[in-house]
Amino acid sequence: MQAERLAQVVMSALEEVKAQNVRLLDVRGVSTFTDFMIIATGRSDRQVRALADKVVMEAKKQGVMPLGVEGKAQAEWILIDLADVVVHAMQPATRDFYKLEKLWADAECLLAGAE
Repeated sequence: MQAERLAQVVMSALEEVKAQNVRLLDVRGVSTFTDFMIIATGRSDRQVRALADKVVMEAKKQGVMPLGVEGKAQAEWILIDLADVVVHAMQPATRDFYKLEKLWADAECLLAGAE
């Protein structure tokens, strides 16, 4: 599956489970390990888990098996590695602390969802 199509699948999955403040970053020009990075916020550990579960389920439906899923136990920050797309589902305080958008400021933001 092409990276652009997989990113759209992930974005749709996140929208379905009401992710907040979603950012789609094109990191092809600044990274060698992935093409797109998606950052999304969930209001609680339960919602962050739901975001991750939905992303994994929809990726599998498309024939894409995650290379790894990290952080599910605490669900403050769950990372889903889909190779060409890396997804960060985070609680608000964790996202504010790590400021991934600032870290990847050189990447083009293709979509910025509502706060």
